[in-house]
Amino acid sequence: MIRLLATILLAAALLSAPLRTIADPHIEIEGLMPPNAAVVNVDGQRKMVKVGQTFQGVTLIAVYTRTATLEVDGNETVVGLSRKVGANYQPPSEQVVTIQINPSLQYRTNATINGRQAEVLVDTGANVMAMNLGEARRLGVKAEDGSPTRVETASGNVRAYLVNLKAVDVGGIKVNNVQAAVLEGDQPSTVLLGMTWLRHVKIEEKQGVMTLTKGP
Repeated sequence: MIRLLATILLAAALLSAPLRTIADPHIEIEGLMPPNAAVVNVDGQRKMVKVGQTFQGVTLIAVYTRTATLEVDGNETVVGLSRKVGANYQPPSEQVVTIQINPSLQYRTNATINGRQAEVLVDTGANVMAMNLGEARRLGVKAEDGSPTRVETASGNVRAYLVNLKAVDVGGIKVNNVQAAVLEGDQPSTVLLGMTWLRHVKIEEKQGVMTLTKGP
């Protein structure tokens, strides 16, 4: 009887005890480097994570241009750039894009120009965005509608056309009405992301990672 009473009292104590809960992790995607990596911030700790790797209990499943797929506690979730998940989610006040330096010591990333995909090379020394005539045609940019001019390049003085791009989106940071130069010939081989776009963001570089930040 005494043993039965003790068992009942113990069960009652367990039922009345407050339940301990584990707080959901706060996760933020601070940078996307599709298709292989992303900069993930978990509870204030940031790390560049490759697909398949786990950081602070969060596994990176896939990386796309605007989103990343994560696995948390066995559940998959899709998170956009600078979007937080967790119990105390707050909308982001700024947009952030991070770009990892490549083996050639260049910062290259993907962009959407007038609704079409293109690779761009960050060039803080270029006064304007620049592309060759063939790339302009592929992107639907009509150079002949621009203003004829001449620009200095490493190969010398070449003929070019100044045009206005309707929109240039890099990792979710979108800038409208961006001036660009379309150069005759095959240079530059990659679209240069020059200052007519870069002036709209704050640029920071640290340990091989460039961070572009645009306020609200």
